[in-house]
Amino acid sequence: MGEIIRIGMDTSKAVFQLHGVNRAEEVVLRRKLRRGAVLAFFAKLEPTVVVLEACAASHHWGRELEKLGHEARLIPPQYSKAYVKRNKNDAADAAGLCEAGSRPHMRYVPIKSTEEQADLMLTSTRDLLVRERTQLSNAIRGHAAEFGLVAAKGQDKIEPLLERIAADRSLPERARKLFEILGRQYAQLDARIEEIEHELKAWFKTSEEARRLADAPGLGPITASLLVMKTPDPKSFKSGRDFAAWIGLTPKDHSTAGRLRLGVITRAGDEALRSALVCGATSVIKQVQRGKGPNWPWLKALLARKPPKLAAVALANKLARIAWKMMTTGERFRPEEMQPRAAA
Repeated sequence: MGEIIRIGMDTSKAVFQLHGVNRAEEVVLRRKLRRGAVLAFFAKLEPTVVVLEACAASHHWGRELEKLGHEARLIPPQYSKAYVKRNKNDAADAAGLCEAGSRPHMRYVPIKSTEEQADLMLTSTRDLLVRERTQLSNAIRGHAAEFGLVAAKGQDKIEPLLERIAADRSLPERARKLFEILGRQYAQLDARIEEIEHELKAWFKTSEEARRLADAPGLGPITASLLVMKTPDPKSFKSGRDFAAWIGLTPKDHSTAGRLRLGVITRAGDEALRSALVCGATSVIKQVQRGKGPNWPWLKALLARKPPKLAAVALANKLARIAWKMMTTGERFRPEEMQPRAAA
């Protein structure tokens, strides 16, 4: 069969497809394995490079393969897609991963430890519960509006609305009982979110880097924690722009024939991290519009010529670059650096 130097492995819930090549880049392995036979197969194999797609459970398989002496490499799906020829199936995906792993300038996703994944569960679980709470509050508002009861915007207006509904005896008994069920569910979600946020704040207090990042305007405890948890290695990015591009905050490039054509932001990175940065930038802009917050002349000039939403994305891009600089150098935020420098 020849010495295998690289294997592309397409993972799934139950079936795993392998595609291996030798030093001459000749295909010497095409094999399909059930989930339970994967580790037994690699335990008998000489240490080699195994290329996987960075998807669900890929970090687990990467850790297991490294325990057996293999070198596991995780490739983002958008990078390996270009190497899949014609029809899409498990065998073609495995071959595409194997080919992508041979590229000298391919970018890989660092394998996370179990502790790092446990920390990330804090943020993902919180996001899930917040979405469920928003969905439930919208349902409560919608049903209440059918009976002529409305409330102002904001999550803090839901409980007063439920109290008004409970006190309104003109409503049908069945409706009040259903509102009571929805109210109990809303209270349970609120308590669970508060519990997770307490855990997140406790983690934030133990991270010196996250506390440093939170000194910058727009980077609160949650955003700072997300930056520390989700960023693989800040020094692996050449510049702050590369870091902002990794998050998906830089414009799409459609340039051709020497013409520079930039579009909307790519949104290619982590959605939760990008959303947190934009929300933080939006809060800073609201403070500036009220005459409070940081005194940044460039931001005021930007708001004078651009809509607030576009300015928020631009500010989020700048905050990402500031965060990258702070993470790579270990410096604290310096407000004076945000002021225009006097001419010589």
